Amino acid sequence: MFESAYSKIRGIVYFPRMIQKIQLNETGHLPEDYLPYLGKGFDARCCQFLKVKYEDVVDHVKLGETPEQILEWCFNNGRNPNEEEILVWNEFMIKRGWRDSDQSPTAFSRYKEKYGYPDRPDILTYFDFFEVDEGRKS
Repeated sequence: MFESAYSKIRGIVYFPRMIQKIQLNETGHLPEDYLPYLGKGFDARCCQFLKVKYEDVVDHVKLGETPEQILEWCFNNGRNPNEEEILVWNEFMIKRGWRDSDQSPTAFSRYKEKYGYPDRPDILTYFDFFEVDEGRKS
């Protein structure tokens, strides 16, 4: 089972999930349908937020560092966001997919349909989608 996108390290959502996906990919255990999204989408946004390169994060995973150690490296070599910046990041990520201004109104609906959840009005965000699709929420 994947780490929930809601899981946090030092208050930052999604980072633990990104690290776990990299770890699973490195050991050959990442499901194939996740491969096209590695380093893209939320992974890319997370790295942009922390002002580090995804490839550098992968290198630290390969070294066997813990997620906490990797995040500390990000803070020291990229950006160390303050409490308010983390709040804004978390709220943005948690609500992604819901009323997004940079996507067509049907983009998230098509995503839900593609993965078999077209009639689930309770799935309003990508985080909601992950929770249902990965079995943490029915």
